Amino acid sequence: MTYLVDFKDVSTTGLESSPVADALAGLRANEARYFKNKHDLDFTVAPAAEVPDVVDRVHDILKNERDIVIASKPLEATELEVDGVRWSYVFYESGLSINVLYTLEDGGKRAVGFKLSDGMEVPEELAERFKFVRQRSKLAGTIRGSYFVIKGSY
Repeated sequence: MTYLVDFKDVSTTGLESSPVADALAGLRANEARYFKNKHDLDFTVAPAAEVPDVVDRVHDILKNERDIVIASKPLEATELEVDGVRWSYVFYESGLSINVLYTLEDGGKRAVGFKLSDGMEVPEELAERFKFVRQRSKLAGTIRGSYFVIKGSY
């Protein structure tokens, strides 16, 4: 069952099992606000079990590009296509959010972004590999983020 993320009335719906559910909901709402303001698109998510193709694609890219396996349980995922770019998101129980920006045309931008919810520790599988920078968000508090460029084709 899909859920329309409301960035004006932030809800933990679907994220209740996370120890940082409020912060993760704010992070998810922050993404919803971006897509609404930048592209006039509604941001909907589904339970990860209902969209295994999205979760599997993100996990395949992580494994193939950097040999990363995320230990936390995926709670929700979504995928949007905007102006020839496929955006895939997975939100994890730990408070981690991973997005994959993948330009469908050859030679375009392709990257994986990591965002950590306020209050969560850097996951062990990412701690030694990435430096996280901080940014402030009215919806999500302090967001720590990092990314890497995708070299392969998926």
